[in-house]
Amino acid sequence: MGKVFVHLGSGAGDLDSRQNFRCGFTEFIKKNSNSNDKIFCVEANPFNIEKLKDSYKNFRNVEIFNLGISLEKTDQIKFYYTDKDAPHFQVTSIKKEHVERHYPGEQIKNFIIKAIEINDFFRKIDQSNIDYLSIDLEGIDFEVLKSIDLEKYNIKNISIEYLHLKKLQKKDLIKYLSKKGYSYCGYGYDHKNFDYLFRKKKIYWNIFLSKLFLWIISTKHYKYLNNIIIKK
Repeated sequence: MGKVFVHLGSGAGDLDSRQNFRCGFTEFIKKNSNSNDKIFCVEANPFNIEKLKDSYKNFRNVEIFNLGISLEKTDQIKFYYTDKDAPHFQVTSIKKEHVERHYPGEQIKNFIIKAIEINDFFRKIDQSNIDYLSIDLEGIDFEVLKSIDLEKYNIKNISIEYLHLKKLQKKDLIKYLSKKGYSYCGYGYDHKNFDYLFRKKKIYWNIFLSKLFLWIISTKHYKYLNNIIIKK
């Protein structure tokens, strides 16, 4: 059986000029997947869908969904953005204040898109075993993660953006995933190292260090912590 990759918040893949045509998880997928694997990309912003399709044009095992991940069961959801974030609108979010924080004083626009709750999405794609999950949902990452039924869905590796989390939210994230059987294993798949990587494996040394230090030290010191954790 092949591997399963799920990318929540795929953007334009590795075709966003403002990101120097890079996307860490897209690069990881292209490097580590084969024709027997399954790749599922979710992107809410319709402006990005054609670019995303173009990014994966040589991959026949990719399904792309123009959907918004919602925190509750609803058919549609409103997203906020600003033209100043063009062309691929990286900070598009269901939270208006998230966009305002990045672009203070700019005109905020919105669009409505079809929505799906995360567990309903996993049911939709008929996948209960997921090898790699990347969460980059601009301001609702931890909320979406907490809403996943981790008893029902076996997710081996979770890469989640920490950039917008406050210290206590980081502390809660580490505690929550530790209780669910996960260990911090260094940087996630984001090419700018803005993600944490958690593996479904009890590595007590990593759990101890992450609970003690990860949430409170500055991001510039992460590399030192990552040098002394176990990454297997």
